[in-house]
Amino acid sequence: MSATIIHGDCIEEIDNMPKESIDLTVTSPPYDNLRTYEGSLQWHEGIWKQVISGLYRVTKEGGVVVWVVGDSTIKGSETGTSFKQALYAMECGFNLHDTMVYQKDNPPPVGGKNRYYQSFEYMFVLSKGAPKTFKAITKERRNKWNDKRTSRVKGFTRASDGSFVKKLVKINETVKINNIWKYVVGGGNSVDYGTKHPAAFPPTLASDHIKSWSNEGDTVFDPFLGSGTTGKVATQLNRNFIGVEKVEKYFDISQERIKSVQPQLI
Repeated sequence: MSATIIHGDCIEEIDNMPKESIDLTVTSPPYDNLRTYEGSLQWHEGIWKQVISGLYRVTKEGGVVVWVVGDSTIKGSETGTSFKQALYAMECGFNLHDTMVYQKDNPPPVGGKNRYYQSFEYMFVLSKGAPKTFKAITKERRNKWNDKRTSRVKGFTRASDGSFVKKLVKINETVKINNIWKYVVGGGNSVDYGTKHPAAFPPTLASDHIKSWSNEGDTVFDPFLGSGTTGKVATQLNRNFIGVEKVEKYFDISQERIKSVQPQLI
């Protein structure tokens, strides 16, 4: 396995990457102009269009981009930028394979006087053709009979003597989860969550997507590496990883976190 962490501008670095070299991208781009990221941020339609078109070029056929994004609220109304980005990705050739929701179990009370508190972000799953990999995250199936029953009756069949016999079917022990994923947010300065970064997402979010859309040995990419959550989790899951981060202090944090998993990878 290998891990490459690049201190630079993601547009320039994506342009330098080989065509169709990435199996999975898991990233969270800047949300409108909500944060300046140490004064490094210039984020507008002209920028994100270059990023998305570049991601299409470097994504393998059957590869996936998970684009975790939200909108700012200006004068009481949401910008809708997240939808514009998803629609532009489709213009570039991506399929909008799934519109998922990242629901925050403990959101801060953000919202206006005439709005409900905001508690979720979108996770647009963009695929280049049909996804080559999908391994569903599952949960234990709830038994509505509240017992240890492993089968249920599904009709009757007639025996040779004319009597009726119950037709049984097995009850699955696990079931695929839905596309609304709930995570606790926050964590302060915990290295396991995202040291000193203002917008780190939960490691389990990265893990669940990496497990869902890639295999061991695949190459995972994050062009907005931030505190390195995607990179740390990808190396833990035996994926190759490439990450780009423009802000030097976050780049240093990312290196530290990924080296904590496997020092020889960088």
